[in-house]
Amino acid sequence: MTLSIRPATRADLPLIAQFIRDLADYEKLAHEVRFDEATLGEKLFGARPYAEVVIGEIGGAAQGFALFFHNFSTFEGRPGIHLEDLFVRPEARGSGLGKALLAHLAKLCVERGCARLEWSVLDWNAPAIGFYEGLGARMMDEWTVMRVDGDALTELARP
Repeated sequence: MTLSIRPATRADLPLIAQFIRDLADYEKLAHEVRFDEATLGEKLFGARPYAEVVIGEIGGAAQGFALFFHNFSTFEGRPGIHLEDLFVRPEARGSGLGKALLAHLAKLCVERGCARLEWSVLDWNAPAIGFYEGLGARMMDEWTVMRVDGDALTELARP
């Protein structure tokens, strides 16, 4: 069993879209998925990419992905990487692919001079929390995510 991580290409767009849908199903958030595949492709692979994707393979078959982008820490004065999505197909869990994907991102952080790798996890997802803590991640309990979207975003943007 050979694990490998490779950068995604535009040809991977249908696969990425399926991984996103599969992750949303697992997180019980399928009703939140609204992306248009063509727009997603433009935002990932167009003239100004907003995020990067790596594909995790086992024996040459795609079994997972990580979608991430740079953020910036003013306290550190350096960039970081924010992991937006990490997904490994259920049949491939326990293979080491999830750890390999996170290790790949950690290596990118080091190579790019980033201060940290961060992500969010649903508070009910005990298996994921245990997995992450086993890799040395720590919960940031004192922080709460805030979001403005939809009509509230449109309203806030008005002059």
